[in-house]
Amino acid sequence: MSTTHTLTARNAVMISFALNGFAFASWVSRIPEVRHELDLSNGALGLLLLAAACGSVLTLPTTGALINRLGAATVVRLASLVGLLGLAGAALGASVAEAVGLTAVGLFFYGMGIGAWDVAMNVEGAAVERRLGRTIMPRFHAGFSLGTVFGGIIGALTIALGVPMAVHLLVVALGVLVVIQATTGGFLPRAAEVEPEHEELPQAAWRAWLEPRTLMIGAMVFALAVTEGTANDWLAVALIDGYDVQRWVGVAGFSLFVASMTAGRLVGPVLLDRFGRAPVLWSTMAAAFVGVLLIVFGGSAVVVTAGIVLWGVGASLGFPVGMSAAADDEKQAAARVSVVSTIAYTAFLAGPPLLGFVGDQVGTLDALLVVAVLLVPSALLVPAARKPEPQPARS
Repeated sequence: MSTTHTLTARNAVMISFALNGFAFASWVSRIPEVRHELDLSNGALGLLLLAAACGSVLTLPTTGALINRLGAATVVRLASLVGLLGLAGAALGASVAEAVGLTAVGLFFYGMGIGAWDVAMNVEGAAVERRLGRTIMPRFHAGFSLGTVFGGIIGALTIALGVPMAVHLLVVALGVLVVIQATTGGFLPRAAEVEPEHEELPQAAWRAWLEPRTLMIGAMVFALAVTEGTANDWLAVALIDGYDVQRWVGVAGFSLFVASMTAGRLVGPVLLDRFGRAPVLWSTMAAAFVGVLLIVFGGSAVVVTAGIVLWGVGASLGFPVGMSAAADDEKQAAARVSVVSTIAYTAFLAGPPLLGFVGDQVGTLDALLVVAVLLVPSALLVPAARKPEPQPARS
C-alpha cells in the first residue's frame, strides 16, 4: 500500500466524518423547532429522539460482520443512503405533516443509517491510522466536529432567515448523499483494510462481547457519549429555556460547543502522543465537569460562554480515543469497534428520554447536571483505554 493511496484514504475518511457531522448538526439545529411544531413537552421530545437511538442500537451489533463481508466503503454508501432518506422523512413528518409518528419513523431509519455509517468510517479511520503509524483518529473526529460547526451555523442562518425546515433538511440530505457516494471510492482497498489471515469469523465477532477490556472501554465511551450527546440534543433547548434567549442564540451556543470540540480534537493527537491516553482523558473529563457547572450556575453570558467552551473541549476526545483503543489489535478491530459503538450508542438511547424527564421535573438547564454526575465514576474506567504493551517476540 503506497503512501499516496494511504493519504487519499485519509482524505476520503475525513470527508466522510465531516459530512456525517454536517448532516447531524443540520438536524440538531432544528430540534427546538420540532418541539414547537409538534407541541411536545421535554419528556415527549426525549421519547421522539429515542427513535433515532433505537435505529442505531439495533443495527450496530451486526455492522462489524457486515464491514468484514462488504468492506467499509460499501457499508458507508448503503448506510448513508438509508440514513439520509430517514432524515428527509423526519423533516417532512415534523414540518409538513406535523405528525409525531412519521417523524419517529424517519428518525428510526436515520439512526439505522447514521450508526452503521459511523462504525464503518471509524473502522476505516483506524486502518488508516495504523498505516500512518501515528495518532490521527481525533482529527477524523475533528472533521466530524467541523462538519457540525458548519451544519450548526447554516442551521442558525436558515432559522434566522425563515427558511422552512423541510427545505433546509431536504437540500442537506441530497447534497450530502451525492458527495458521500462520490468520495468513498478513495477508501483503502478491501484487502488493505484487513489482511486475509486477520479476517474475522462471525463467532469471533460475537466473542468480542465477552472481553473485559472491550466492555470497559465501551462503558467509558458510554459516559463520554452522554457528555457529548447531551449537548447535541439539549444545549440549545437548555439555553432557550434557562436563559430565555431567542432560538437562533440557542443554536449559536450549540455551534460554539462544537467549535470548541473541534479545537480539542485538532490539538488532541499532539497531547495524546506526548502524554498518553489516560492523563489526557482525565484532563478533558475534568474540563467537561467544570463546564457543565458553569453553564448551569453561571448566570452571566460570559460565564456561560466559558462553560460551553470547556464542555466542548472536555467532550472532544472520549469517542475518538475509545474507537482507537477498541481498534488497537487490527485482527479484531471491526468487531471491537462495533461492540464499543453499540454500547456508546445506548447513551443516545438512554440520554434523550432521561434528560427530557429530568428536565420536566427540575427544568431543562438544571437537567444538564446529570452529565457532571456521570463523569465522576466513568473516570475510573479510563485506564482500560491505555495502549497494550507490545508483546516480546518469541525466539
